[in-house]
Amino acid sequence: MSIFIIVEGKNDRSRLRRLLTTDITILCTFGTLNTTKIETLLKQVRDQEVYLFMDNDSSGKRIRGQLRDAFPDAEQIYTRRGYAGVEGTPDEYLIGQLEKAGLEPYILYPPVIEY
Repeated sequence: MSIFIIVEGKNDRSRLRRLLTTDITILCTFGTLNTTKIETLLKQVRDQEVYLFMDNDSSGKRIRGQLRDAFPDAEQIYTRRGYAGVEGTPDEYLIGQLEKAGLEPYILYPPVIEY
């Protein structure tokens, strides 16, 4: 079973790619959605497990709403209001949100630096 995370922008995708194994496919809306793009996402994901991780701003909320309609069974992952989107969210917070979503086996944890 494949796992997909859908994000808004390519920078969001790059940010999450650093934190997740390649077992997770990260798809990007590039900040806009239309019928064709939603159809493409539906074909890519099919009946696989999907997570929606959008920015906590008006654009992210609008895109999340459209994707929630297309993927009613998708798990929702949120970033905190005040962060500059997924790409501007500190790694520790992103990791915490990914853990809450049950994705621990796929997280690439940063090495612990001991002093």
